[in-house]
Amino acid sequence: MNKLRLAVVGPGLIGKKHIELILQNPECELICIVAPKTDENVEIGRLLNVPLFDALNSMFESLTLDGVIISSPNIFHVEQARECIVRNVPVLIEKPIADSYIEGLALMELIEKNKCPVLVGHHRAYSPIIRVAQKIIQEGRLGQIVVVMGSALFFKPDQYFLDGPWRTQPGGGPILINLIHEIGNLRALCGEISSVQAMTSNNRRKFLVEDTVVINFRFESGALGTFALSDTASSAKSWELTAGENLSYPNYRDEDCYVVSGTNGSLAIPSMRLKYFEKEGERSWWKPLLEAQINYERQDPLAGQLNHFIHVIKGLEKPQVTAFDGLQNLKVIEAIFQSAEQAREISIH
Repeated sequence: MNKLRLAVVGPGLIGKKHIELILQNPECELICIVAPKTDENVEIGRLLNVPLFDALNSMFESLTLDGVIISSPNIFHVEQARECIVRNVPVLIEKPIADSYIEGLALMELIEKNKCPVLVGHHRAYSPIIRVAQKIIQEGRLGQIVVVMGSALFFKPDQYFLDGPWRTQPGGGPILINLIHEIGNLRALCGEISSVQAMTSNNRRKFLVEDTVVINFRFESGALGTFALSDTASSAKSWELTAGENLSYPNYRDEDCYVVSGTNGSLAIPSMRLKYFEKEGERSWWKPLLEAQINYERQDPLAGQLNHFIHVIKGLEKPQVTAFDGLQNLKVIEAIFQSAEQAREISIH
């Protein structure tokens, strides 16, 4: 069986993970990396025994590829994706799909025009946690969803910013880097978001970008939500530290980062502790809730995403997370920025 020939653009934090998964997958192989020719990147290419290109056009002039994974800084996503799409090379674009909704919209139009397979890297869509939680909600076990509470509280070390100084500049803060994953999760669990109300602060790190955010959500279903985000909070209440899907992080199985509550019950995620009333029984805060533990098998969603991308390249599956999905998440993110700047609730049309 011929292996699919893949390139990774941007061998940074997430790029190295993509490379690792490609090397482990028997259906594909790493053909090259694309990045500035710094000493570090030259050494990465040498260790991987693959060529290093400093531009996509020179790569395409030299090699034939089956697919490209773009994991460069956010500001390059659209330009680099466009170079792949016009050549009809399937591409996986790390989130966010673009630096702005307008740029992303133009990219989506190009995708539709060229009929090129494009996948956006909201990898948690492949998580068994999300899929099991969706099933419980869709089965009506929680009743009508009333409210969701979520958090992404963690402490990023100084080295994280020294390794990527762009993370201290506009476009590199935790709203675009981290919160956009949470928006995808919230939409998957509770449906489309109709308005947001947000406050941000950079009081601790003093960078040009936020380090802490609180947001209120209104969903089209009528449900409400609240979320706290901070990359300078020493806490375990984040997806990375509770889900146990990325072994690079410690895991706290007694913690949760979401609680989805409905008229008949609530589900803590990712521990999957379900508390509920009997459907035909009396509901009262005086009455004890029944309890159940929902079991599932933890898997690496990034590995699942790569397998899906391979199937997309082969024409066996359609992209699960499309450019439209990536744009919906980005639209909510832009509304959050706008709400924080204007100190008011922002509707999302």
